[in-house]
Amino acid sequence: MAGTIPRDDMTSFEAVTWFFDQAAERVRCDDEMRELLRRPWRELTVAVPIRLDNGKLKMFTGYRVQHNGARGPYKGGIRYHPRTGLDEVRALASLMTWKNALAGIPYGGAKGGVTCDPGELSTTELNRLTRRFTQNIAHIIGENRDIPAPDMGTNAQTMAWMMDAYGQMFGHTPAIVTGKPVELGGSYGRDAGPGRGLVYCLEEWARLTDYSLQGSRVLIQGFGQVGSWVARLIGSLGCTVVGVSDISGGLFNPRGLDIPKLMEHVGQSGTIAGFQGVEEVSGEEFLQLPCDILVPAAIEGVIHSRNADKIQASVVVEAANHPTTPVGDIILRDRGIALMPDILVNAGGVVVSYFEWAQNIQQFRWEEERVNKELEKIVKGATREVIKLSDREGISLREAAFYIGVERVSRAIELRGFV
Repeated sequence: MAGTIPRDDMTSFEAVTWFFDQAAERVRCDDEMRELLRRPWRELTVAVPIRLDNGKLKMFTGYRVQHNGARGPYKGGIRYHPRTGLDEVRALASLMTWKNALAGIPYGGAKGGVTCDPGELSTTELNRLTRRFTQNIAHIIGENRDIPAPDMGTNAQTMAWMMDAYGQMFGHTPAIVTGKPVELGGSYGRDAGPGRGLVYCLEEWARLTDYSLQGSRVLIQGFGQVGSWVARLIGSLGCTVVGVSDISGGLFNPRGLDIPKLMEHVGQSGTIAGFQGVEEVSGEEFLQLPCDILVPAAIEGVIHSRNADKIQASVVVEAANHPTTPVGDIILRDRGIALMPDILVNAGGVVVSYFEWAQNIQQFRWEEERVNKELEKIVKGATREVIKLSDREGISLREAAFYIGVERVSRAIELRGFV
């Protein structure tokens, strides 16, 4: 509850709820409203049996959590990961509710996933898995009900399979998913959207706080879809990427990494491991390397009580969902480290997904220049709102971001007459 000291062993949903409770108290939500906002509106767990290439049947478990739909259709990604479970999906669905409200786009929050290791499945097995999962959740999704998107372990190809599986049941419906290939109605700029949104957000924050980005040393923890785009784009702000990491470990060069060559290496080998001319470090050491800006862009809970006091960055920019635990958040704040929260920083992905959805419904494609311009307007506008509230109330950027999101959703519930 608000006012309590967070535990260090909170589950993902408990941790996200702790942040929510702080905001709900500031917004002055009554107990009934808090209960409506805290609990997901629907949770679905499904069996996902598929026939493997070797002929054996294997059972997987899938989830779709629809947290809150007061502001519009549910929206959130689908992840394939061995650690995916109901508590994690529930937490991420909650974050999507506040993220969409903060960005001012007309969606509620949802999330989904299948507990699996996509690296151990063939392309045909992933196709079967996606189609069966889609069939089993089809009755609760729809272009005006719930629109999935890619997340960790999934991509544009996964969304193409989902769209096709749904279309076989209900007719061609391109707006049922976002993050699709451009050839099937995807939006220009969607792949780069999360990384580009982060760059816009950081640029606006630096402008409003008089923080000089020129020559800033950047560490990017996680070199997947989001982290790799951040690495490619953040140089436009005058920053230098001095380190990146992935599941194999980290690379560090205080003079800066050659990102185009690193991208070429990853394209050939599938990992950053083996890249020449750099220092190799462990994943645990990586977050503690000297830098000015740290960008956690991988999994949840990587900044916590055991390492938050060792981080050398002056700014933490959360590209991943929920990378900092409540205890880690408090330690960073007490140390005077600026933290730009996930529900603001990584909103670029869902904002461009919104553009894709709108384009599919209109059957009219935007040029990439328009996509990027509209993305910049929304992300920088949300950043200004968060900073203004933070300054006025003397609260952290995360507290301000949650405040705005919670206030907007609670107001939508009141206007719709749910209570």
